[in-house]
Amino acid sequence: MGLDDRKLAVLRAIVEDYVATQEPVGSKALVERHQLGVSPATVRNDMAVLEEEGYIRQPHTSAGRVPTDRGYRLFVDRLSRVKPLSPAERRAIERFLVGAVDLDDVVHRTVRLLAQLTRQVAVVQYPSLARSKVRHLELVPISTTRLMVVMIADTGRVEQRLVELPAPVPADDVTDLRRLVNEKLVGSQLAETPPLVQALVDESAPHLRPAMTTLSTVLLETLVERHEERLALAGQANLTRGGLLDFQGSLRPILEALEEEVVLLKLIGETEPSTTRVLIGDENEYDNLRAASVVSTGYGPGSTIVGGLGVLGPTRMDYPGNIAMVRAVARYVGELLAQN
Repeated sequence: MGLDDRKLAVLRAIVEDYVATQEPVGSKALVERHQLGVSPATVRNDMAVLEEEGYIRQPHTSAGRVPTDRGYRLFVDRLSRVKPLSPAERRAIERFLVGAVDLDDVVHRTVRLLAQLTRQVAVVQYPSLARSKVRHLELVPISTTRLMVVMIADTGRVEQRLVELPAPVPADDVTDLRRLVNEKLVGSQLAETPPLVQALVDESAPHLRPAMTTLSTVLLETLVERHEERLALAGQANLTRGGLLDFQGSLRPILEALEEEVVLLKLIGETEPSTTRVLIGDENEYDNLRAASVVSTGYGPGSTIVGGLGVLGPTRMDYPGNIAMVRAVARYVGELLAQN
C-alpha cells in the first residue's frame, strides 16, 4: 500500500519531533507543533496506518510513537531535505581546517571537527596508499651501508623504511639511485609500481645493481605490500547523550564495534565517488551496529577518492544535518589535499 502525501507529512513530523525531543510523539503534539491541516483524530488514523505498514512503532513505555528503521529509511530517501550550511558553519569548517600543517594534522582536525559539528562519533580514514600516487622518493644516507627510504605520496602520506645495503655505496652512487627511482616511479599509482621497480633493477648500471636489487625489495614492500590502513576516531562520548531508547539500552555492542578497525574501514572506506551512503539500523551487516546509523562519503583531491569519512550514532539522528556536514567537510578536505 502506498502512502499519500498527508501520511508522509505525518511521518516526517514524527521523525523530526522524535529526533529533536528524544520523546515518543503523540497525535496531539503533532497537531500543535505542525501545520498538518487536519484534526487529531485524522492524525491518529494516519499514525495507525503508518504503524501497520511498519514505519512507526509504540515503545512499551509510552502512548506516543517512534520511527522504525523502515520509517527512517523512507524519511532519508524521500522526505528529508539536506540542510544548507549557514555562512557561520562554512567559515568554521574552513577556519578549522586551513591551519593544518601536515596530513596527520588534517586528519585529526577533520575528525574532531566532524564530532563537534554533528555531536556523533566521527571516523576518518587516512588517505589509502592503494589509491595514492608517488610524489617523491628520498634516499637519505645514514651510513655507507645504510639508507633511509622516504616515500611521499600525492595524498600527503609519508612512509619510511631502512635499507641495509650489501656493500658500502659512495655518495655519488646514492645520488644516481635517487635520480633513477624518481624518474621511474614519480606520478605512478602505487598499485602499478611492481613492474617499474623490477625494471629499475634490469636497467641499472652494473656497479649500481647490487644496491638497486636490495633497494627494490624495500620499495616493493613500501609501495605495494604494506598497505595497512589507518583510522582516526573522535566523539565517542557523544554516544552517552541520548535517551533510554537509543542503542536498545546498551552501549557495549557499539563500543566493541568501534574497537574493530576492519569493521569501521568497511563502513566508511568503500563509499563510491560523489555519493553519500546512509546505513540505518538493521541495514548494517554487523550485529553490534544494528542499533546505530552510519553516514559516510569519500574524499580526495578533485574527482579522485583516496579515503572515507563519516559519522556513527543512534538511528535517532539528524540525518539532513549530518549528511550536509559530512559532505561539506569531505569537500573541504579534498580541496586541501588538492592544494597541497
